[in-house]
Amino acid sequence: MSIEKQIKTYIDSQSGSKRADLQSLHIMILDLMPKTQLWFLDGKDATGKTIANPNIGYGLQMINYADGSFKEFYQIGISANTKGISVYIIGIKDKEYLAKTFLAIIGKATITGYCIKFKTIKDINISLLKSAIQYGINQTSVDLVLKCLL
Repeated sequence: MSIEKQIKTYIDSQSGSKRADLQSLHIMILDLMPKTQLWFLDGKDATGKTIANPNIGYGLQMINYADGSFKEFYQIGISANTKGISVYIIGIKDKEYLAKTFLAIIGKATITGYCIKFKTIKDINISLLKSAIQYGINQTSVDLVLKCLL
């Protein structure tokens, strides 16, 4: 099954408002990243055991590990969870940036070093979420270009 079909199936499998919110976020991110690489992770490990919520990824970056190894991964991700939706902004260097910049003003959300969680889009300022996502895209796109030049 193609990644686009997996994404559509995943979004369609969600209940009413969560499905609509995921679809809105999907469209918003595609507008920000029109020619992006899409990812779909089903949340299962190599044995088929569920270890995480499925998630949709957008973009491409290189994640470097302390041992010198690296892997390709997405820049932005979205996922339904039991209490709502998580938006992942992967690869930003300052793990306090999102909380310092957006927590007090984004609305009813929790923010970690790379994740913004909320119950529904109606609970947050969508234009601030868009700004946070754009920040992540800008940060990790610059890093990818620099890594390719080195």
